[in-house]
Amino acid sequence: MNGDALPHAFRLIVTGGGTGGHTYPALTAVRTLQARLAAAGGTLDVLWIGTQDGLEARVAPAEGIAFTTVATGKIRRSSNPLKLVSPANVRDMARVPLGVAQARKVVSGFRPDVVLATGGYVAVPAGLAARMCRRPLVLHEQTVRLGLANRKLASSATRIAVSSESTLPLLPETMRGSAVVTGNPVRPEVLTGHADKAVAALGLDRFDRLLPTLYITGGAQGAQQINDVIGGALPWLLERANVVHQCGPANVEALRQHAAALPAQLAGRYYVTGFVGPELPDVLALADVVVCRSGAGTLAELTALGKPAVFIPLASSAGNEQAHNARHLAEAGAAVALLGDVTADALRDAVGPLLTDSARRGVMAQRARSPSPQVGGIQVAEVQGEFQGGVLVAL
Repeated sequence: MNGDALPHAFRLIVTGGGTGGHTYPALTAVRTLQARLAAAGGTLDVLWIGTQDGLEARVAPAEGIAFTTVATGKIRRSSNPLKLVSPANVRDMARVPLGVAQARKVVSGFRPDVVLATGGYVAVPAGLAARMCRRPLVLHEQTVRLGLANRKLASSATRIAVSSESTLPLLPETMRGSAVVTGNPVRPEVLTGHADKAVAALGLDRFDRLLPTLYITGGAQGAQQINDVIGGALPWLLERANVVHQCGPANVEALRQHAAALPAQLAGRYYVTGFVGPELPDVLALADVVVCRSGAGTLAELTALGKPAVFIPLASSAGNEQAHNARHLAEAGAAVALLGDVTADALRDAVGPLLTDSARRGVMAQRARSPSPQVGGIQVAEVQGEFQGGVLVAL
């Protein structure tokens, strides 16, 4: 829809989540639509359908967005077809009809003008409910290939917003007319952080500001692989850098105990937390180097900021997309990719030159910005929180 035809009250159901890669694009779309409606004298009534255990269960209420849950099931994928009918998969698949019934009741009662789905297992029952209730459905896909949830919903979608031109030929020909290339949104606040605010907010007074700062993250839930590698290299890292480590809520205590055995001077340079929330833009501004996964949302933000990064891809990501992303940026000199079996020694070899050579960091930062808008087949929309001519137009 265009700005001249905005209704006074626009009703939106948004669904998707589980991880930040699905949650934050939905949140950015909500914020942007709210702003556009307000500028035209309208309002947005929004309801988020998610899971009680996903990141969206924290993000939506914190943003003042009405939130409800439906039953859903996780499909544990395997190259062995026999494992697809495992007891866990069968049990979870049995929950899908219940989730669809619950979602249909929600959609029927709310009567949205549009349902926006950004992926994740919860998007399936809500998307199917949109079709049953004859509500327009808009999908957003963050990676080059449609994820499993979006593949299930694509034939029912009014519009499919994709992150890359490379996605278009991968779609069935009958669906290409519904597709629009929007790129991946970058939350506007990510681009406006201040390093000193991170120091004050997190109490990093013992950090040595003459040393570079390394930000390590495994996503909202943390990543055991990354945590284990960091644990093995921690004393070495702290001799060369300050470290902010977002390790996931379940891992904080073990890593704090590990750090307690370090010399006091080194321990003072280590800040470990389960989750980084509103402070994230400031932490990114403070960071000289980032160690993280290589999902589409992460790449969009880091390349928009021009942050040198060492990527440790999630090996089980759909279609091996994370390894593809990391390899592409590494070949462009815009990052370092650690593939396969990652050890503490491999991490030291990758991070060491970046920590000790500011000129090398500068070159990598410049190259990290330069691949935009095409990064590993992922179009990065550095648009201050607004999709470029895509989702909002489709709505």
